[in-house]
Amino acid sequence: MPTLCDHAVVARTVVIVDDHAGFRAQAAQLLAAAGYEVVGSCPDGRSALAVLPTLRPDVVLLDVQLPDIDGFRVIAQLDVGSHGPAIVLVSSREAADYGARVGRSGAAGFITKAELSARSLAEVVARR
Repeated sequence: MPTLCDHAVVARTVVIVDDHAGFRAQAAQLLAAAGYEVVGSCPDGRSALAVLPTLRPDVVLLDVQLPDIDGFRVIAQLDVGSHGPAIVLVSSREAADYGARVGRSGAAGFITKAELSARSLAEVVARR
């Protein structure tokens, strides 16, 4: 079985939720190259809430700042229990900018967009 150091992933499906098409495309390419299967891409919170129950990904890469409802409100409307997807918040801002909201949100963790990699994503999901 691959380890975190191998940058490989076994059977991990991902939905990327971000209002910037360029970031969605870049993240999808990066994650697909590492073995993730990107099964969906959404530009806002409402579309994510509409498709996530059907797509049932293992991981949701979720931007905090979306044009309609923020990532924290998206999480509040999802089932993120032990059987739900691992939600990983992303932002161009630092986690500290959001204070305790990240920890209280129910997300598996937080990664800045600049630090997103297959390894950083795997590390956050493994802590879940």
